[in-house]
Amino acid sequence: MSIVRTALPLVLLTSVLTGCAGLQKTDWPTCAAVGGVVGAGLGATESSAWAGYGALLVGGTAAAYCWVHGDGDEDGDGVPDSRDKCPGTPHGVTVDANGCPPPAPVVEEAVVVKEETIVIRDVHFQFDKATLTPSDKQVLDKIATRLKAEAPTAQLTVTGHTDSVGSDAYNQKLSDKRAHSVVEYLIEQGVPRSSFVSVVGAGESQPVADNKTADGRAMNRRTEIKINR
Repeated sequence: MSIVRTALPLVLLTSVLTGCAGLQKTDWPTCAAVGGVVGAGLGATESSAWAGYGALLVGGTAAAYCWVHGDGDEDGDGVPDSRDKCPGTPHGVTVDANGCPPPAPVVEEAVVVKEETIVIRDVHFQFDKATLTPSDKQVLDKIATRLKAEAPTAQLTVTGHTDSVGSDAYNQKLSDKRAHSVVEYLIEQGVPRSSFVSVVGAGESQPVADNKTADGRAMNRRTEIKINR
C-alpha cells in the first residue's frame, strides 16, 4: 500500500503538468484550479490535514508550468507564439500559417517605348521608279496592320533613303517619291492619314552601310517609319 501511496502522487502530478503543456499561457488559472483539486486529492491520501498544502503546492506548480511552457497567441492572430514569425500583427489582419501577412501583390507597370523606328528594306519598288510591286504590297500589308493598332495616338514620320548610285538631286527626288508611295499605300490599307506628321526623302545623305559594296547599297535603300507615342 505504501508503494501505491508513493507512486500515485507522481503519476497524477505528471498527468497534470502534461495536460497543462498543451494549453496557452492565458490558461494558467485553469492549470492552477485543476492542479489545486489534484493537489488536494494527493494531500488527502496522506491525511486530511495535508489536503490544503497539497492543493497549494500542486496548483502553484501547475500554474507556473503552464505559464512557462504554455503556447500563447499574444497578437490574437490564431497562430501560436511558438510558430508566429511575425509577432505583434495588428488585429484583423489576415495572416498565413507562419502568422505573417501575405506579401502585397507586385504590380508591374507596362513599359511604353516612346519612340520606335521600323526599318523597311524589303520594299524594292520597280526599277528606277516609285511604283510598288505585288511583293512590296505584301510586306506593307503587315506594316499596315501594326500601324493601325498604334492609331490614333501615335505620330508617324516616314523617311525614304537611297544608295549613292545616281546624282544627289535625282536620289533626293526618288527617295521622296518612294516615301510618299509607301504612305499612300498604308493609308489605303486603313492607317489614318492624320497619323502621318512628316513624309520626306533623304536621298543618299544618310547611309547606314558602305555604298561601295552591293550588300551595303542594299542596306542603304530603305524606308524608315518612326513611331512617336
